[in-house]
Amino acid sequence: MTRMTHTTRSQHWTLRQQTISFGTLPVIMGIVNVTPDSFSDGGQFFDPQRAVDHALQLAADGAGILDIGGESTRPYSEPVTSHDELARVIPVIEQLASATDVPISVDTSKAVVAREAVAAGAEIINDVTGLQGDPEMLEVAGETGVGVCAMHIQGTPQTMQDNPVYADVVEEIYEYLRERRDTLLAAGIDQDRICLDPGIGFGKTHDHNVALLQNCDRFHALGCPVLVGHSRKGFIAHLLDDRECERTSGTIGAALGLAMQRVQVLRVHDVAELNRALLLFQQTFPDGRLSR
Repeated sequence: MTRMTHTTRSQHWTLRQQTISFGTLPVIMGIVNVTPDSFSDGGQFFDPQRAVDHALQLAADGAGILDIGGESTRPYSEPVTSHDELARVIPVIEQLASATDVPISVDTSKAVVAREAVAAGAEIINDVTGLQGDPEMLEVAGETGVGVCAMHIQGTPQTMQDNPVYADVVEEIYEYLRERRDTLLAAGIDQDRICLDPGIGFGKTHDHNVALLQNCDRFHALGCPVLVGHSRKGFIAHLLDDRECERTSGTIGAALGLAMQRVQVLRVHDVAELNRALLLFQQTFPDGRLSR
């Protein structure tokens, strides 16, 4: 497989009422888990007001998108009902929509949650199932006119890490994302509304994750913005050979490599730290080499 390092990348992402334009650095998507059991920060922001306060702090720290999720998708997590998910995310989205102009994303695979979240002020549907988990999700995405992010996952959160196998992980996920893009287009969703995510950690071994991170520039050929969510994930501890390590520095290190590959959106927990690192990183390329 030939790496396509000089493919023209997407320059913007059209949302429901806003448009995100991409410059030389990635846009940071700040993670707000309104859950009791997410792998890294479960329970910390389960209280709606704490979640709102945290999200506003992430915006102040440099987040260009706020991603609100009410159901953990960590390995072997248990699904929650739509009733519980709605009770978790809608109050947070409603408050944020009136408190900040930063675009709000809802991290859900349930159409009913997505529809209510958009009504509450969400601009993006971020679906780990690639808009396949709920047969009504494509209709919701098309009717509401939101931006959508379709992610790759092998299996489900309950099965994805049992034994993930690929003949060529980069090529297979490229083809999957191409198929999802084409399906969304056929459903009437404009290409400039579509973002694609290779799904780091979702049905991949550590080696699969590294291969994807090394080849993210390949996905620019699909003509949509690329989003990567690698924050604090287990491959970092594996690469550092330290299961107990603090993973923020590893997250930032990988993010700089992704910035070199012109990835447009990075989904992370530690927004302030990454924002500072990217700003300093940019200063080492004063002639604009990041914008090739």
